[in-house]
Amino acid sequence: MTHRFPIRVYYEDTDMAGIVYYANYLRYIERARSDWVREMGIDQNAMKDDDGVVFAVRRVEADYLSPAHFDDELVIETNTINVTAARLVMDQVVKRGEEELFHAVVTIVCIGESGQAVRLPANIRLMLH
Repeated sequence: MTHRFPIRVYYEDTDMAGIVYYANYLRYIERARSDWVREMGIDQNAMKDDDGVVFAVRRVEADYLSPAHFDDELVIETNTINVTAARLVMDQVVKRGEEELFHAVVTIVCIGESGQAVRLPANIRLMLH
């Protein structure tokens, strides 16, 4: 199931040439993942309070394919690639229309209060399968 998250490029997102600053793509895909988690019914605040765990990005493989510009309407598409007991791997693509501008493979883990990696909560693994 593909999650789609629309976003518009604002002036503050761009550099002097009116092109989206490269680090902002990471912000865009983070927003899309947060929206996807919320839509799945996962309450990240409750997860922290009840289970003592939070999501953390472990790895990002990113390809910048074509620039986005001021006032572009973009869509971030998010898909799950793999779910294990300890990690969630997601494919995220930023598009303008059908044109792929940015592509990332993101590995998410859970960390406990000590900062150490822990297993994904069982209820979340079930939701993702």
